[in-house]
Amino acid sequence: MKGEQFQAVRGMNDVIPGVSEQWAFLEEEIRQWLRAYAYREVRFPVVEPTALFVRSIGTATDIVEKEMYSFVDSLNGEALTLRPEGTASCARLVIQHHLLYDGPQRLWYMGPMFRHERPQKGRYRQFHQCGVEAMGFAGPEVDAELILMTARLWQRLGLKEVFLHLNTIGSSATRARYRTRLQTYFSAHTDRLDEDSRRRLGTNPLRILDSKNPAMTDLIENAPRLMDDLDEESRIHFEKLQRLLQQNGVEYQIDTRLVRGLDYYNATVFEWMTPLLGAQSTICGGGRYDGLLEQLGGKPAPACGFALGMERLLALLEQQPHWAQRFGVHPEVYVMHQHQEAWALCVAETLRSSGLAVHFHAGGGTFKSQIKRADASGAGWAIILGEEEAAHQKVSLKPLRGQGDQLTLDVMEAIQQIKSSE
Repeated sequence: MKGEQFQAVRGMNDVIPGVSEQWAFLEEEIRQWLRAYAYREVRFPVVEPTALFVRSIGTATDIVEKEMYSFVDSLNGEALTLRPEGTASCARLVIQHHLLYDGPQRLWYMGPMFRHERPQKGRYRQFHQCGVEAMGFAGPEVDAELILMTARLWQRLGLKEVFLHLNTIGSSATRARYRTRLQTYFSAHTDRLDEDSRRRLGTNPLRILDSKNPAMTDLIENAPRLMDDLDEESRIHFEKLQRLLQQNGVEYQIDTRLVRGLDYYNATVFEWMTPLLGAQSTICGGGRYDGLLEQLGGKPAPACGFALGMERLLALLEQQPHWAQRFGVHPEVYVMHQHQEAWALCVAETLRSSGLAVHFHAGGGTFKSQIKRADASGAGWAIILGEEEAAHQKVSLKPLRGQGDQLTLDVMEAIQQIKSSE
């Protein structure tokens, strides 16, 4: 009886050859970029205590209310969650390992996150982020550095039409005053609120400003502005940040409706957006979260960070001319043989030891059929090993691209010939 054919879980995607090389390229570009800023890598588990995210992200957020993959460990009854974002885990790591005892830390991480959302292009249930966190820094110069970092990455990757949206959401006292004003305003228009917004009205009215419902656009546009309630410390911080960005040639747009979707943010918030990806326009977002470390049981310390959406970055890169063609992975040499497996394996290993990428033919077949496979592989050269070559410990070297005669050579002579043609 034929077995059931399995598919990947909806919203969780495979990465196949041709695409995996694109991922590897982007990951290496990010590593080199972060190295230039002296940020150091950390790694933390995919699974964390559920309470970590409830306490940090906020109970009235979409993530905690309906998007987390949470379960109870059947062995010990512990409530666990697949990480939906990285900042809380990074803060937990810093507290647990006392990293701030050695002074402020510049850290980064990369890996999969999980949210139970409706899958669509650019929004998946397993998605990947690179997170960058500067912990222990209070001044706006670190906010500016993080924004300058991202601007440099877009330049490095050759990305176009990526725009910075910037805002400040002030202190907790500022937001408390503003929360009351928003509740009063939206309560007078409950008939125009969608179901999610009516639910948020009593718990977290700032999240209504983040609604993507086009029927509420005018209502949100006319809502009170947080800037009108901004505390003096946040105002000064934000003004200094703007001066630093202007002095370094960074263009930005003040977006007073930008609040971010996580409760731990305060003061500076920012997003890099593009019109090239449709509804999933944000490719990078972040800001300050000065109270998070204390909230999670650590000593009070300021912090700022951001996360990049890897899938969305790749979607932008795919729009560059000839992007996919850059990642065809071809061997340099195709080793074919008939009944000379031992000699052929030895030759292939010698070629690899010299630094060449080698495809070793397996599965039998005539030399004619093997030549067809060698040509299809994209290799520039074929090594042909028959009885005569094996008897004399030689190889036949055949060029597969361009002109040239087939030569019988020692292995080292064949290597020299291949490399001299590069």
